[in-house]
Amino acid sequence: MSMTKAGPREATAHRGFLLLGAVQMTLIFTLASLAVPLPRIGAEFRLDRAELILLSAAYGLTFAGLLLLGGRLADRSGGRRVLTAGLLVFGAASALAPLAPGYGTLLAARFGQGVGAALVAPAAMAVLRALHPEPAAYGRAMATWGGLSVLGATAGNLLSGVVVAATSWRATFAVPLAVTATALLLAPRLLPTTEPAAGRTAPAPGARRALDLPGALLATAGITLASYGLVLTDAHPWGSAPVLVPLLAGLVLLAAFGAVERRTADPLLPPDFLRDGRRVLGLAAIGLTAAGTATVFVLLSLALQQRRGWSALLTSGAFVPFAVALLGSGRLAGPLIGRYGPGRVTAAGLGTAAAGLALLAATGFDTTAPYAYGLLPGLVMLPAGGALSFAGAAVLATDGVPAHRAGLAGGVLNTAMELGPTVLFAALLTLGGDAVSLAAAAVLFTVLAAASIRTH
Repeated sequence: MSMTKAGPREATAHRGFLLLGAVQMTLIFTLASLAVPLPRIGAEFRLDRAELILLSAAYGLTFAGLLLLGGRLADRSGGRRVLTAGLLVFGAASALAPLAPGYGTLLAARFGQGVGAALVAPAAMAVLRALHPEPAAYGRAMATWGGLSVLGATAGNLLSGVVVAATSWRATFAVPLAVTATALLLAPRLLPTTEPAAGRTAPAPGARRALDLPGALLATAGITLASYGLVLTDAHPWGSAPVLVPLLAGLVLLAAFGAVERRTADPLLPPDFLRDGRRVLGLAAIGLTAAGTATVFVLLSLALQQRRGWSALLTSGAFVPFAVALLGSGRLAGPLIGRYGPGRVTAAGLGTAAAGLALLAATGFDTTAPYAYGLLPGLVMLPAGGALSFAGAAVLATDGVPAHRAGLAGGVLNTAMELGPTVLFAALLTLGGDAVSLAAAAVLFTVLAAASIRTH
């Protein structure tokens, strides 16, 4: 009897997870898919370097800046309701982008996609928690969920080169548009209706605490300005006004955000949420792994095209083993976490990824080294370790989070994933050459791997 009842529930939860996973992958796919087409967009719209940088960063700026607010809205208003609203915004912006007649429209569409994604990502995790209310089942789901984002980023880099070579940069927006339409169609049938969270300290009868709007404004403005300042280090020195003004303004606003949160009755980011050392370690591993992967994609893609003279299509093809290793390692992550625990799996993943980064630093930028042993070993070890790191870190970051904070957890997790590449990529590039940047990243991975081992 119990197996008969459990079967349909498990099947429904599985289908719902597949839908939410496809949405999460698409959000990160959309972030990565514009990197390869940027030169063609710049040529068509006659854009200078600063305009290209802003166009590339627009999606990530609003995505990262609004995630905490999106997570809080998901907890207060219900995950599926916020998910639907976010999909509508994301889908509308994805439909506008390929129709853009000029730079301004395309830039607005990318900002709009980021707004929608900031609602969708934490809401999807809130719905995922409703699909898997048992802690053990939720932990297993998060072990798989952790690898979806890096898989989406890999797909974005691979497919965008193929699409641009075959058609137009405008066709890269077909994927987010199609996935959004499918999700809106299937969500009422596959996803549970989630009510507003009821686990917080209750306000007085008949009253409801207002949303922490001051905190929301400070967090959004602070993250966006600081991120924008870091993005501009690609075109301006660290000591220049275009970098320092937004960066320092953002840091001041984030400091003010921290002060406001300590005095607010129902804060956007409760201070106690980050007091768990395992959670902080998981978030750090997520941010570092995302940063390492993004750095390799950017630096190697440029090196292959500019130094070796490879085409965009051939460059995308060079990363096929990366995707294969990522998929294979991702399938092993869940069973390994169940057997050895998330801390050990995270440490093993970080250590393996560190070895991959070290190999790429040693031979990846040598234009005379054959692909088979100059690039391939590192392009297999990095994703194999990264998949394990993401999976274990996602479990660490969400372990013990109550159901009424599932949206908050989703917002914080995705914020770490977005800010990691922005902050660390800018910092690594200041160290000198490409090989030095990857070697420094390998050191950071090794240090964090050692810290992960000590969690047990």
